[in-house]
Amino acid sequence: MNEILKTTLIGLFFGTFGTTIGGIIGVKFKNPSKKFLSFILAFASGLMLAIVCFDLLPEAFNLTNLPTAFLGIFLGIVMMIICDLLVDKKFNKSTRFKDSKNALLKTGIVVSIGLALHNLPEGLAIGSGFGASIKLGLSLAIAICLHDIPEGISMAVPMKNGGMKKSKVIFYVVLSGVTTGIGAFLGALVGGISQSIIAMCLAFAAGAMIYIVSGELTPEANNLYHGRMTAVGSMLGLLIGIFAMSI
Repeated sequence: MNEILKTTLIGLFFGTFGTTIGGIIGVKFKNPSKKFLSFILAFASGLMLAIVCFDLLPEAFNLTNLPTAFLGIFLGIVMMIICDLLVDKKFNKSTRFKDSKNALLKTGIVVSIGLALHNLPEGLAIGSGFGASIKLGLSLAIAICLHDIPEGISMAVPMKNGGMKKSKVIFYVVLSGVTTGIGAFLGALVGGISQSIIAMCLAFAAGAMIYIVSGELTPEANNLYHGRMTAVGSMLGLLIGIFAMSI
């Protein structure tokens, strides 16, 4: 039980530390231009795309068959559509986010939900990694912590510039990282947890992030600014994401 507690605390620390650092950086930006906000959202979309294409899906396909992986993707997309509709209803019942601040705030919240879902299988990886060896578990935890920093920025910037208080932004950013600790606990508790379950979690997170990229980040980035900077942000996010996956 001691080892499970240690693994959970390590997962919780590294899961929240990276996103918190990113969140602190994100709230430090003062009155950014629409061009910059568009760049950040596009950057986040590229980063998420890299995580989906070069981390989540390859690992899911490696662990299970195609139908199971596709079911996970489908459920992830459906889950995010439901979350999006609920957030949509809360923020604006009739004007469909004509106010740019409202739209940014909604985007930030939807992104935080998606990243929280994505952090769960990351925690499972940490927990399972520690089950194999301390070195593997620790290297996974550090790698995940590093690539959580830009994710924290991508959450904090739209929420902060959507009118949310700094303290509340940091709270939501930290909260999204808590699921890493939950995943680490489950991974350590079950040990050789079913590969199909891990694959389903990975595919589910991938589906959620696919929806966020196509339904939230990309449209909002284009709404804020029409120009090459949006494309540059997306490509830069993709490249940095690929680099982070290779660490």
